[in-house]
Order: sequence, then C-alpha cells, then structure tokens
Amino acid sequence: MADTAAPLAELDKVADAGRIRSRKLDGGIATLVVDVTGLGDQDRSALERSLRSAALGIAGVSEVRIALTAAQQSRTIVAVGSGKGGVGKSTLTTNLAIALARAGKRVGVIDADIYGPSQPTLLGSEEKPRAENDRLIPVAAHGIRFLSLGQLVGAGQALAWRGPMATGALSRLIEADWGDCEIILVDLPPGTGDVQLTLLQKARPAGAVVVSTPQDLSLIDARRAIDLFGKLNVPVLGLVENMASYVCPHCGESSDPFGTGSVEREAAAIGVPFLGRLPLSRAIRAASDEGVPPASGTGSESDAFAELAGKLLTALDTAAA
Repeated sequence: MADTAAPLAELDKVADAGRIRSRKLDGGIATLVVDVTGLGDQDRSALERSLRSAALGIAGVSEVRIALTAAQQSRTIVAVGSGKGGVGKSTLTTNLAIALARAGKRVGVIDADIYGPSQPTLLGSEEKPRAENDRLIPVAAHGIRFLSLGQLVGAGQALAWRGPMATGALSRLIEADWGDCEIILVDLPPGTGDVQLTLLQKARPAGAVVVSTPQDLSLIDARRAIDLFGKLNVPVLGLVENMASYVCPHCGESSDPFGTGSVEREAAAIGVPFLGRLPLSRAIRAASDEGVPPASGTGSESDAFAELAGKLLTALDTAAA
C-alpha cells in the first residue's frame, strides 16, 4: 500500500509543523489533524493559513482539510471577595496576581466590580482590549493579563446597568481568550447579591479568598461572603486580614486603628487557612494610585504579597488533593 503521508513531508518546513498529529493524502485531498493547545485565536488562524498554503503547493494536492484540536486547558479560577467595599480587595487582587506571576505562574485577572472597576488604575493601563472572533483578548500589564468592566466604558462614566446587562458583560470577560493562563483571579463586586451569585455560577471557581479588615462590622459582612461561597460549594481557600496595623512614618511606632487578630481568629473558628495580615500602608496606597503595584518591586510590601501568594498556592494544592 502506498504511503499516503509521504507526499506531505514538505509540510515539515512550516513553522510549528511539530503540531501536526496526522497527515493523509487521498484522491488529491490532504487531511491534517493539528494540535493548537495553548495558541490564541490569531496564532491558530495563522498556523492554519500557513499549512493550507504549503499543502496546496505540493504536487497532487487539490484540496486541504484541516482539523484543529486542543487539549482542555488546566485553568484554576479563584474568586476574591469581601462582603463589603472599602477593605482593599481590589488592591490585594492586583498585587496577589503579580506575586503569583513572579512565582512562575501564568496569571490573569477579571475585574468584575461593576460598582467601581479599578484594575486599569491599579495596573496603570488604560489600553482597551481588542476582540478576535467575537472573543476579547486580555490586556497585558506587569507580567499578568487582565480584563475589566472599566475598559468597556469611558473614563469616569457610571456603569448604570441592570442585572442582565451586567451579567452579560461579565460573561464576555470570563469567556475571553485567556490563552495559557493557569490561574485567573476574579475581583468580585462587594456584597452577596444577584450579580455575585450569577458570576460565581458562570465562573465555577476552584476556591475563594475572603478579605476583611479587623473591624467587627467588616467581619460580619465577610461571614456573609463565606456563607455565599458555602452555598455554591466553592471552598474558601483562606482569609486575609487587611489594614491590620499602621506604622507611623515619622516616629516608627505601630498602632492598630481597626484592631488586629479578629480575622485570624475567625479563620481558626471556621477551620480555613489564615493566609496573612497586611498593614495599612501609605506606600501601598501611593504606589496603587500611581499604577505601580508594590508587588512588582522590592521591599517589605512586595515580600508580604509574595508570602501571601505562596500560602495561596499551598491552599490550592491542598484543596485539589
């Protein structure tokens, strides 16, 4: 029997020809099966065009049929919630994502806060995402990729959307072309309403991180977020105590304006990991306002986020075991 693949050996000269899993020439019809795992829409289309053009240049080939296959991406979605606003959830999400990237992970961030999308400011990028084949392409910044509802409206404009409009827009962010991202952090809106419920059902997170200040009022709302995650069978990977202490830049004395330790005690009471305690820091505030996340640099703030990222990775491994 004649070798039906031999005439197509010329295709090995095409870039990424190693992705060809099978090739066959029968009656002038060349059939190729190509693995495109990890390629974005643009790269997949470019590879298909290159192979088609090269195959049509081979003697005896009159038609080319290409089947693109891809292994299912192993992607972990982590929700970051707070129960209430003003606890530093978005700032933590940004810096945690960058710390995870510096630890060697490929990371994306979805800014799902319809009330106050802040990731473009925190990441210092006002670039608008483009779309290919009706899918958004995330914007790159500080070693991560991100999409935000703030990118879909003009600067300073209010997102006066009802539930269906908001959840429809959020679906576009979730279903975007995230390429080879391994971990995607979802910066949830504060609260436990319909938008949060719908988003969690669509995103299907592997786990959640809950952020709270040490105040009793903040912790009460954090418990509501924990309860919501429990009802949706989303495991809580850990709690973070934010704005736990303040070091005076003049005298160096440390104080606890919102109290301290209550979030760690709550984590122990409900049996989930305590991921760490972050200070009320002028340096973090100033860097965030300037779009230069502290986790991207050096110093005590960067070290704190790196430690937090390490604990989150441990919690993810434990949850998956």
